[in-house]
Amino acid sequence: MNRVNILGEALDGLGRWYVAVPPFLIVGFLVALFFLVGASQSRLQHASERLQVSAARERALDDLEGVINKAQSGLRGYLLTDEKAYLQPYTEALADIEPRLEHLRLAYAGSDARNGNIKELQGLIGKKISELGVTLALHNGSNPSRSIAFMKTDLGEKASDDIDGIISGMRDRESLEHSTAAANWDWSLRLSRWFTATATIFNLLLVGVAARLVYMDMRRRTLQTAELRDQKLVLEREVEERTRELVELSTHLQNVSEREKAKLARELHDELGGLLVSARMDISRVEQNLQWDDSDKRQRLARVQQNLAAGVDLKRRIIEELRPTLLDNVGLFAALRWQMKETCRNAALKCTEDYPQEEPRFSSEASIALYRVAQEALTNILKHSGAKSVDIALAIDREEVLLRIADDGRGIPASRLSAAGSHGMASMRHRVRALGGSLSVSNPASGGTLILVRVPKANALVQEQPA
Repeated sequence: MNRVNILGEALDGLGRWYVAVPPFLIVGFLVALFFLVGASQSRLQHASERLQVSAARERALDDLEGVINKAQSGLRGYLLTDEKAYLQPYTEALADIEPRLEHLRLAYAGSDARNGNIKELQGLIGKKISELGVTLALHNGSNPSRSIAFMKTDLGEKASDDIDGIISGMRDRESLEHSTAAANWDWSLRLSRWFTATATIFNLLLVGVAARLVYMDMRRRTLQTAELRDQKLVLEREVEERTRELVELSTHLQNVSEREKAKLARELHDELGGLLVSARMDISRVEQNLQWDDSDKRQRLARVQQNLAAGVDLKRRIIEELRPTLLDNVGLFAALRWQMKETCRNAALKCTEDYPQEEPRFSSEASIALYRVAQEALTNILKHSGAKSVDIALAIDREEVLLRIADDGRGIPASRLSAAGSHGMASMRHRVRALGGSLSVSNPASGGTLILVRVPKANALVQEQPA
């Protein structure tokens, strides 16, 4: 059993990759983009945090150094001028030294390498504060000159130099850390930009691939559409050709049938009619030569005469059914009147007719077609409608010949109007279409059925030749 590759056939041999590649590329690109963007953001955030921590440490060192210098400056001003206004900066600076140390410890939290320096700095600052307190106490005592001498000793200068050295070393290290963090941040930013550019280029390539696939699909569909359109045109031409051939064949068969009926009618009229009339004449002569007392033979001859008369009537009805003699000898209106009279008399219908006062000269094809349409319509009325009255009217205007047949019966169901078995209706439509006309069947609101036939006047009447 052969397996059918439906997907391959539907895509004209492009295969599964045509469907699988675009989603796979899109999903892969989105996953890679997610992780790369996350990594880039993480690097930038880490570099930014390093810069922030380094800047915070530098600010803490600057604040601490500023507070110590403020305390020293305030105390020197007081010692030199002996004005108590200089003691306020000194007092405020002393109160602010411990919070600044705490802020510095928090800035270096988690850095074991720097905690030792902070402890050492804290000890030196405490020693320096004690020296400043001793100096202030000596100045406020009995010998102020000793306070100035104490501040100028190597011990006071050494503590300040040690504090400045530790702070300077820590600042240099933070400056280096800041430079390293800034370089790392700059590299992360460049990497992010390169990644963005690469992602953009890849995205453009992906869009190009998608556009290429869409173009291939559109081209394939366009080719399929063009092929289908060409096939449709070929099929339409074939259908039109076959339909034209069938219409011509059907018209030819109807014409042949009408000619055969006309030929058969003539033969019945000429040959069978002559035989029957001749037989009646011979029997009439035999009757005249019989003896009056031979009643039995006279009765038999009378029955033969009746049978011959019935045969002549049957022959006449058959001929009229095959090809109405009135149609060829008198015209369409007379044939329609005879058909209506026979139909309404036999079926006890109330019939109404309306024709123009003067009958134009119909073509042979039009006259037999209109007559057969009316004949078929009357037959359908008798068989199916259960009507009590029939109305037939024929009118001629400037453009067309209009035949209208209406009854007051049950009406024709819509399903029967185009049913495959409605040969009578199909025959009526074909006869009218062969003349270039149209036939419509409807059920009016008043009830019954209305058949309306329209035939172009140029196709129904014989054109008079100019003299």
